[in-house]
Amino acid sequence: MAATTHEMDGSVMEGGGQILRVSAALSCIQGASLKINKIRAGRSTPGLRPQHLSGLELLRDMCDGNLEGAMVGSTEITLTPGKMKCGNYIADTQTAGSVGLLLQISLPCALFTGGPSELCLKGGTNAEMAPQIDYTLKVFKPIAERFGVQFDCDLRMRGYYPKGGGEVVVKVNPVKELSPINMTERGNITKIYGRAFVAGVLPFKLAKDMSTAAVRTIRKEIKDLYINIQSLQEKDKACGNGNGIIIIAESSTGCIFAGSALGKKGVYADKVGIEAAEMLLKNIRHNGCVDEFLQDQLIIFMALAKGTSRMRTGPITLHTQTAIHVAEQLTKAKFAIHKADDEHANNDTYIIECQGTGATNANL
Repeated sequence: MAATTHEMDGSVMEGGGQILRVSAALSCIQGASLKINKIRAGRSTPGLRPQHLSGLELLRDMCDGNLEGAMVGSTEITLTPGKMKCGNYIADTQTAGSVGLLLQISLPCALFTGGPSELCLKGGTNAEMAPQIDYTLKVFKPIAERFGVQFDCDLRMRGYYPKGGGEVVVKVNPVKELSPINMTERGNITKIYGRAFVAGVLPFKLAKDMSTAAVRTIRKEIKDLYINIQSLQEKDKACGNGNGIIIIAESSTGCIFAGSALGKKGVYADKVGIEAAEMLLKNIRHNGCVDEFLQDQLIIFMALAKGTSRMRTGPITLHTQTAIHVAEQLTKAKFAIHKADDEHANNDTYIIECQGTGATNANL
């Protein structure tokens, strides 16, 4: 039985699944029990959805723990971890629930086991209200590596709403401890590229329309860069019908930003392209070093790293505030946020600073 019990209110701040993911991962890494109530109280369908349940069950298996009260719709669970252990694990949402969110809950834990782990994650690879798998690979992964995180990701099958059917196999190497990051120099945007895709029965023209509209939108603001957005028809490695786009920008100092959108019934393809392009431009304008979607995903790693991490951002999102709240409740990490005041800053530029706990891997 774990010595410490953390109690978390799942309705605070953003009141979504992120409170569950961050608190469950931190509890397992620390070997502390977690009791969380009012799960996802801020959502239209409160309680655990299939992807949250799959994530908790994956964590339970990885830490040889005990999970009580967990079923779809549950608003209260208790997770009592045992010893974190490496190995091969499978998590299957059996829906279009996001594989990216399954990775969010499990990756920090896999880093603090005694050896390499292989996670087979099944569900939706490109889902609404979650990072597309392309974002995880092209934006999150290279920045996470700055903390010393090492993982490989084999995208075996893409899966789309409503059935899912996607599969990603992630191989993770453990760390002794995480290093702090210092991302405060934005530099200039040097590269813009991306992919516009259609899968299943949808016509290839949709991909072309998304790409053309996105390039046209970006060109109004950024005139001197070649923009390479590939139009792709996914055939063999896609389950179901879907279309969408992700556009990535890189800076001279290695910062990476993205804008993305998924097609919906009744929405013109060029609207989807414009939405992604405008999202990217918004995330470039604030002169931060990370976009609004990476901001909150890095908080848990900043909290666990040994030393002071600094990250330059745009407006602080509610997701980020929530992740900081959970990290400060469950660890000794201390966060401070202040406005950036250098010559490149504007009203929307902030610095998030964290004195990390320096969690060490007792299993290595």
